[in-house]
Amino acid sequence: MAKRDYYDILGVAKDATDDEIKKAYRKLSKKFHPDINKEAGAEDKFKELAEAYEVLSDGNKRAAYDQYGHASTDPNFGAGGGYGGGFGGFSGGFEDIFDSFFGGGGGRGRNPNAPRQGSDLQYRIHLTFEEAIFGKKETIRYKRDEECKTCSGSGAKPGTQPKTCSKCHGSGAIGVERNTPFGRVMTQAVCDVCGGTGKEITDKCTTCHGHGHVETDHSVAVTIPPGVDDGQQMRLNGQGEVGSNGGPYGDLYVVFQVEPSDIFDREGTEIHYTQAALGDEVEVPTVHGKVKLKIPAGTQTGTSFRLKGKGAPRLRGTGNGDQHVKVTVVTPKNLNEKQREAIRAFATAGGDTLVEDESNFFDKVKDAFKNKK
Repeated sequence: MAKRDYYDILGVAKDATDDEIKKAYRKLSKKFHPDINKEAGAEDKFKELAEAYEVLSDGNKRAAYDQYGHASTDPNFGAGGGYGGGFGGFSGGFEDIFDSFFGGGGGRGRNPNAPRQGSDLQYRIHLTFEEAIFGKKETIRYKRDEECKTCSGSGAKPGTQPKTCSKCHGSGAIGVERNTPFGRVMTQAVCDVCGGTGKEITDKCTTCHGHGHVETDHSVAVTIPPGVDDGQQMRLNGQGEVGSNGGPYGDLYVVFQVEPSDIFDREGTEIHYTQAALGDEVEVPTVHGKVKLKIPAGTQTGTSFRLKGKGAPRLRGTGNGDQHVKVTVVTPKNLNEKQREAIRAFATAGGDTLVEDESNFFDKVKDAFKNKK
């Protein structure tokens, strides 16, 4: 004869508190105590109550019973609580063997009715080079699963409530006897009645059809901080999918995709720019506006100058990085007389005095011109 469910014996629900279990046992044990009740079967009933209370009043025994049923009380059932964690360090070894024989081992079961956080989502935002430097505010829109407002997430028709699964008693799993090389053992399987939820919904919500959540259009305002770079991401707490059993929403990860600049190159907070120079002062563009840069005499092509604070903002810290300006010196070629006169005028306008010296820029140009003749 199959054993009765311990919760049914005590007349309590699967989620009954320790105090409720104790009160139920005391009430029934007085009723069926052999010294008080002389009816046939009272003694057997009393022993059944004592057995049920012994298991359900002990936290560890109750957890094992919820997971494996009566098999957990069988002294020959070694998998109930011993095999689960002992081989955790062996990847693909003993752990897999015992998983296949004992359905994952003891102690691994989780309460299907426990609150669980929702899934995380990802959203990509496209930014221009300048938007990534200075930041911006943007409202993004996407679809996500949210709690059904009709049934408040229960999945049941308003005015009704899900019931504890009649087969697994809310554990979401049932014990299945299997034959293995070690003998007959009990393994754990997903309950075929509730699908592992531990609940039965007889009257389903017409909006979510029993799921407890619906897909909806969702929007959130995002403040993009100055200085983000391509590939970086930002987490928005609670903007992901709805949780289960009252658990919190998941998170949204916003990933930034930054368009390259036509004139600037960026390395973190440092910005690089190549400037062609013909003269002693040039106007250099930066993301913060144009600035004037003085090119010292004798500067060679490839020389780099640093413009402090003209780079990208530091995400974690204060201030900006720098901009590096790489100079390419432009040397006039094939000058005619009018062009030479223009160079003399340019030097005079800049306050330079032309002298017949090899280090003088004009003389170098003049010598180069004469040699070509």
